[in-house]
Amino acid sequence: MAVHRIGRTLLLDELDIQELFMRSSQTGDWTWLKEFYQRLIDQKWQRKKKSKEHWYQKAILSKFLYYSINGDGAAQPVPSAAEQQESSSSDQTNNSDGASWPAPFEMPSSVSEDPSASSQGSEPLESSYIVGHVASAPKEQNLTTLFNDGENSQGLKNDFVRNILWTFEDIHMLVGSNMPIFGGGRYPAVSLRLRDNNKPINVLTGIDYWLDNLICNVPELVMCFHVNGIVQKYEMIKTEEIPNLENSNFSTKVIKDIAQNILSFLKSNCTKEGHTYWLFKASGSDIVKLYDLTTLCEETEDKYQNPFTMPVAILLYKVACNMMMKKNQNKKHYGTIRTLLLNCVKLLDKSRHPQIIASANYMLSELFQLDEPKTEDGSESPSNENSDESYSEEEEETPDSDENGPYSTGSGPADDSKAVAVIKSVGELSVPEKYKSIHQIRPSCAFPVCHDTEERCRLVLSYVLEGLKSVDSSIKKESDLPAADPNTPIPLKYEDESTRGGPEGLEKQMALFLDKMGSLQKGHYSSQSGMIPGSWQHKMKLQLILKSSKAYYVLSDAAMSLQKYGRALRYIKLALQSHDTYCCLCTNMLSEVLLFLSQYLTLCGDIQLMLAQNANNRAAHLEEFNYQTKEDQEILHSLHRESSCQGFAWATDLSTDLESQLSVSCKCYEAANEILQFSDLKSQNPEHYVQVLKRMGNIRNEIGVFYMNQAAALQSERVVSKSVSAAEQQLWKKSFSCFEKGIHNFESIDDATNAALLLCNTGRLMRICAQAHCGAGDEFKREFSPEEGLYYNKAVDYYLKALRSLGTRDIHPAVWDSVNWELSTTYFTMATLQQDYAPLSRRAQEQIEKEVSDAMMKSLKYCDVDSVSARQPLCQYRAATIHHRLASMYHSCLRNQVGDEHLRKQHRVLADLHYGKAVKLFQLLKDAPCELLRVQLERVAFAEFQMTSQNSNVGKLKTLSGALDIMVRTKHAFQLIRKELVEEFDQPKSDETTPAADSSPSLNREEVIKLLSIFESRLSFLLLQSIKLLSSTKKKTSSNIEEDVVLKTNKQIYSQLLRATADKNATLVERIDVLIHLLDQLARGGASAVQ
Repeated sequence: MAVHRIGRTLLLDELDIQELFMRSSQTGDWTWLKEFYQRLIDQKWQRKKKSKEHWYQKAILSKFLYYSINGDGAAQPVPSAAEQQESSSSDQTNNSDGASWPAPFEMPSSVSEDPSASSQGSEPLESSYIVGHVASAPKEQNLTTLFNDGENSQGLKNDFVRNILWTFEDIHMLVGSNMPIFGGGRYPAVSLRLRDNNKPINVLTGIDYWLDNLICNVPELVMCFHVNGIVQKYEMIKTEEIPNLENSNFSTKVIKDIAQNILSFLKSNCTKEGHTYWLFKASGSDIVKLYDLTTLCEETEDKYQNPFTMPVAILLYKVACNMMMKKNQNKKHYGTIRTLLLNCVKLLDKSRHPQIIASANYMLSELFQLDEPKTEDGSESPSNENSDESYSEEEEETPDSDENGPYSTGSGPADDSKAVAVIKSVGELSVPEKYKSIHQIRPSCAFPVCHDTEERCRLVLSYVLEGLKSVDSSIKKESDLPAADPNTPIPLKYEDESTRGGPEGLEKQMALFLDKMGSLQKGHYSSQSGMIPGSWQHKMKLQLILKSSKAYYVLSDAAMSLQKYGRALRYIKLALQSHDTYCCLCTNMLSEVLLFLSQYLTLCGDIQLMLAQNANNRAAHLEEFNYQTKEDQEILHSLHRESSCQGFAWATDLSTDLESQLSVSCKCYEAANEILQFSDLKSQNPEHYVQVLKRMGNIRNEIGVFYMNQAAALQSERVVSKSVSAAEQQLWKKSFSCFEKGIHNFESIDDATNAALLLCNTGRLMRICAQAHCGAGDEFKREFSPEEGLYYNKAVDYYLKALRSLGTRDIHPAVWDSVNWELSTTYFTMATLQQDYAPLSRRAQEQIEKEVSDAMMKSLKYCDVDSVSARQPLCQYRAATIHHRLASMYHSCLRNQVGDEHLRKQHRVLADLHYGKAVKLFQLLKDAPCELLRVQLERVAFAEFQMTSQNSNVGKLKTLSGALDIMVRTKHAFQLIRKELVEEFDQPKSDETTPAADSSPSLNREEVIKLLSIFESRLSFLLLQSIKLLSSTKKKTSSNIEEDVVLKTNKQIYSQLLRATADKNATLVERIDVLIHLLDQLARGGASAVQ
């Protein structure tokens, strides 16, 4: 009997030495076993020929089964497979050409503790092995077609008609059986046996019949007795009555004890994974010996001579395959599957069994889930548990032992040192629990823990590479590759720059790519290695290549998240090269594979965009991109056997040009989008489709901004001229086109926020266009041109569209505020330019003033001064500036206008209103003291202008009093200026390089000196006028105590001011201190006068 150790399972099978040795003379396979057998066991062995009686009995059985199936009798086969069962059992001996090993199987966890056995009677089975899956395996698995292919080509098929889980007493096992079962009518299931009436049934035959019926759960046995082929009678015997037949009495308990002892003996001694053992009892001897045939074979020159290698490896493979095909496969079993497959590959010769090795390596790669969440990288397999679920509780309670059973040390006769263990007497086997196994087999089934994504992918790629090597070695040698076609030009490594660089070259390559994708839909096939479509090599290589592309994609994605963009581009290039080869080999492109390609190109676009945005680290990225491992080179070499791998070269080049990188990124997204259009992928994968369109919109925004910035740079470099250059206009058109397409992308997926941002950028482009037209003409003669107005109005339109796109502020407050600010800025800029460079040659002053006023008020409308945000001070400054400009405009109108008194009064009121609002807003700001001072001085000038039109002294005094009050209120501005001046003075002492944190660019010393001088002169003038008016009034009228006090105070202040202004050596801070002191006095004097 042969015994195979597969994991924790024992496989028992018949080993007919006579039959094997008879064949060895023809095949030469078993010479080493023949020599061993002759040397240690039977030195006088000779081939025993089968008697004529043997062949006579076989022929009678064949005819008997034939007529039992096809005759007119009542007994008809119930299962449709019965005919195959009988024909196979009757023809097996004639067709047998090798050792008989049962079909591989997978033990359920509840049965795996016990050995498995096969009950075959005395009929040897043909040498046949399985590569495919069992019939009950789930059909939807993509493994199925791979593992079925090549069964006939390698002579591999299932041996047994049925596989049965059988419990005998307390022994659980899986057995294979070919026993014919008949049934019909009152007898649903019976076994049929043919016996010579002259030969009584002996004990061994009775045990054989009884076990066969028990195994197949057949309740009755039909005995057909004959004499020289003539049927004498039929006899129906119940299965439970067989042990009590005459001449065939046996004890079922003894049978159980013998079975338990043999199995315990084997469990304790057959301990090496993947080894085949021989349980041998010589004729006429009571001694039973156990030999390790695998070890004996390995001692020969060629270990692959071992005829057990192929069956055991196939069995390992098949068990792993069946476990892989489980729908709800627990990851705890992955360690077991991996161990089975690694042992399978280890046993086989790569040159002789490339298909099985390739399939095993593919299955190994499938064990590592590439699409798992990244948080589970280190825990995707509970490897430390060693597949505990497959062990029974009873076994776990027993401590592991590395020693054999208590009887194994008595290894029998000293002259047989090759025996692993010996049973000294057959009689011992009938003693209950004579042999009790304490040796627990726990093979190392740990699944490797991959602590990161890269490690897991590298393991997958190592298995893929081994699989590719096996496939390639089975096709042709390198020297046998087809010669180059003399009519086809050989592609060189370099390319013409005109076809590579720039968007134009990309357009051509994209067209070629899309044409190729279209041809794939029609089933185009092109392989350089000469693989036959549909062959196992073709199918296996397709799956291996697809697996490698997935692994490289995951590696690229991981590198991308680590910001290693050069490495990410290298990996995505390998992924796309793998996919290109897959496209060349594939005859029918699956939608799933097209989706993968769309994802690859999307990631490639992301990488190219990030490379464009991180140009400062280009040298490091280039070094990472050019690095390649030996494993990657070998995989690429295998890919080059099938295609040039240049289908996606346009997408994976590392360019040094920013525009080129952005264009490549855009083309990648466009290609990914085109692929989704080829079939129904767009509707099947809406999330991916939305992501692709978002990326397309984003990259078009990036390219649009790139061209817009280039145009702005050209504009800043351009010497002031009357015309805009053609290069600038071309850049505007490119930028506008990109923004327009991007807006369409975002609108098609209802992404209002991003659409608004692109509309905002388009508005900014229009403003740049307007600015480009402002430099025409002489600066002194400059006027606001119609082109400027046109582009500013277009900008306004786009900003308003952006606001309409958003709808309300609640959708995205930050974007809403940004668009409002830009719109306010546009109106403000347009109004400022119209005010500063009034187009008086084309329009009337009144019309210009109205337009400026309208634009300023619209700017105020979109300038939110109330909401607390980082932009609030800017909004307040903008609003204050607008009020200041409007007040100045109305002040100017009042000065220049003659006639209409109503209009003059209206302008006076508006000027006063806007001056007041401007002062309030400037007072809220801490960094605009000069602006506050300037507004106050203009208010004083406005009061002075009003005073010139007044005739009465009382009116003039009132106006002067108001002007001086305004002067007093400027104290806050002077205090702010003084504070900043002191800080600037102290700053170099503490830190010469760092500017003051609160210093404002608006504080210009020259401007402060200028404003200070104006303030001193105006204060002096007001004080003098006040003294004059008060003095003349005092002479004309009776004395007024309040007026006397004011007059006295004003004279004192005027006197001090004259002395201060006369001191030319006073510093700026000292002058400000004097003014603050004088303003305090003026405020007190005014207050006392009021009291």
